[in-house]
Amino acid sequence: MEKDPFKEYLRESEPDKAHKGYAWSTAIGLQAVDGLKPSKYLIDTAIQNIEGKITMKEAQSLIDSYYEERPVHLSDDERTEEADKVSSRIAEILSETAFSFSPNEYVSIHRKLFQGIYKHAGKIRDYNITKKEWVLDGATVMYGSASELRATLEYDFSQEKDFSYKGLSMDEIIHHLAVFISRLWQIHIFGEGNTRTTAVFFIKYLRTLGFSATNDIFAENAWYFRNALVRANYTNLKKGIHETTEYLEVFLRNLLLNEKNELHNRNLHISGLLNEEKVDIGDSKVDIENEKVDIESVLFEKCSNFSVKTTVHIHRLFEKFSSLHEKDRSSRDEPAENDRFIRSYREKKCSQTENDHCGHRLQNILTFGNRRLRRDRSDGNPIDIVKHTHLRNLPCTDEF
Repeated sequence: MEKDPFKEYLRESEPDKAHKGYAWSTAIGLQAVDGLKPSKYLIDTAIQNIEGKITMKEAQSLIDSYYEERPVHLSDDERTEEADKVSSRIAEILSETAFSFSPNEYVSIHRKLFQGIYKHAGKIRDYNITKKEWVLDGATVMYGSASELRATLEYDFSQEKDFSYKGLSMDEIIHHLAVFISRLWQIHIFGEGNTRTTAVFFIKYLRTLGFSATNDIFAENAWYFRNALVRANYTNLKKGIHETTEYLEVFLRNLLLNEKNELHNRNLHISGLLNEEKVDIGDSKVDIENEKVDIESVLFEKCSNFSVKTTVHIHRLFEKFSSLHEKDRSSRDEPAENDRFIRSYREKKCSQTENDHCGHRLQNILTFGNRRLRRDRSDGNPIDIVKHTHLRNLPCTDEF
């Protein structure tokens, strides 16, 4: 995400500005879960609201009027309109204190966010869905069955409502919250807008449990949040992949405890290829001069899931750039080799039969070694080979 224009307000001494800044920052950041980006007009309008120049209702009215006067024709514009309107509605809901922990509240939030945007706003889907996930290498989570959505939703709510957090450690609390919210999200009772609805509901619920959750974690890591939900609901025993809430728990520790754990989407990818440990260039160095990569072993161990076509491309790229690396490495050894050649030339070690070859090589050294000083190791004096241009026309004979 680009630089958050509301970050300065999160540090405001005025509680009202800080609270509004958080609401808008989170609202806009959450659009990233669907690849949406609000307009500059929305951001400017939000800042006016934070500064107290207009109310939240006036801000929403301005956004609605903006799109009424500016008919959209392109799909990108339509999605920007969605981002702007949903952002303003999320900000409004997060600014309110009213909340009830119930399935109806959950459905109501979806209706408020997407009314006029989705025809199915506030309606439970009546069809089954799949979604290709980048983090699963194109696989999908098994979402709730359309015929059982309402019953499943009510069951999860009843289980959470009866659960007691008394006596639990913070680690246990965070684990339980991760399990609850991941199961709620997995039902996916709506056709679209499930992650944004779940996030808004979850933030409101956390407040009833005593957590303020007023930092920028959602604003800056909304996509990580969604990918963590995906990993908490995907199992593939054949590939040795098991559902896990570990990533979601790390996210929640940052959100609720203000920890500073690194949140990288690449770490969640099921292939593991994107989660290789980086070299600490401050403490250790990789021997790129002498060590050669065993490309066959790497492909065998790491890339069993690659297609034949992809594997062939990897081989070709390796062969091409490996040879370039070898050529580059040998070119860095040329100065010393050229010094030895010039010294041999002066010491009459070039035979007559090598005359043409030696003259050509000397010509190249003098041409491409322009003004590079080389040291004659026999006497320790520097030699400016540019000054020795008379060598160019001398044959390799005893007279030299």
